[in-house]
Amino acid sequence: MEVQQRPPLPRPGTAEFEELPQYVEKPPLPFRRTIRRQELHQIVPLAETTIYELERRGDFPRRFNLTPRCVVWDLEEVEAWIEERKQASRSGETGPAARPDAKQRLTRPVRSR
Repeated sequence: MEVQQRPPLPRPGTAEFEELPQYVEKPPLPFRRTIRRQELHQIVPLAETTIYELERRGDFPRRFNLTPRCVVWDLEEVEAWIEERKQASRSGETGPAARPDAKQRLTRPVRSR
């Protein structure tokens, strides 16, 4: 029995490394994994209300109920959303992730003297 060796991964900071996807395309398990709110917040560091607003506008994967008291997100959809945002940011595309619109702020930040 011969063991196949994988080619070495590119070193961080190189162009080849930057082109690698951040998350695996095909999960190693035969089923799709779901995540609960606490794990979602570890992956996506956004406020709860921001996630609700993005979901409402259709800009974030929608949650669904496994039971009446258990809300989950599809991990594959969340990872695809992150990868999409990352690629848009690196390519310089204008879109929801480009820059915040300062005109939509309700208050201006106060500078301390």
